[in-house]
Amino acid sequence: MRILGGKYKGINIDTSKNISYRPTQTRIRKSIFDILNPFTYTNVLDLYSGSGILGFESASRGAKSITFVEIDRKAISLIGKNKNKFSNNIFKIVRQSSTVFLNKIDKNYDLIFADPPYDNMDYYALVNVCVEKLAKNGKLILEMRKNNFSLEGAIVKQYGDTKVILYTKK
Repeated sequence: MRILGGKYKGINIDTSKNISYRPTQTRIRKSIFDILNPFTYTNVLDLYSGSGILGFESASRGAKSITFVEIDRKAISLIGKNKNKFSNNIFKIVRQSSTVFLNKIDKNYDLIFADPPYDNMDYYALVNVCVEKLAKNGKLILEMRKNNFSLEGAIVKQYGDTKVILYTKK
């Protein structure tokens, strides 16, 4: 996968077929970042990071702090390897369940990406805790399989079987 825009446009982010994650498709990623333009988000949280592509794309576009949260040891290792492709040291990598992490932190984020495993997810609980951790005017980007889940006041985009919810905290 390649970074689509910003300072590091074109840099290749290594992935692995031996890790069970589902990287955000290029066309979906482009659409998300088009909606987020102009990119003014300083502190970014990438939950269920997988390859880390959403956090790395945010770094390329000017974020000052990226926190990756992922439970899979192999994915964490790959994120660590990929962060070395960037000249700035703005990355924090946490190997922990996203739910545990969210319940422990006091920090607020300008932008939270959440791309949890599609099966057996309590989206209401996840959204509630994410919204608590958003700064005023912060955005939550939630990716999921197309379903009936909705969030009042959110923008919903559908791409085949994938649904993306974009919520702004007022």
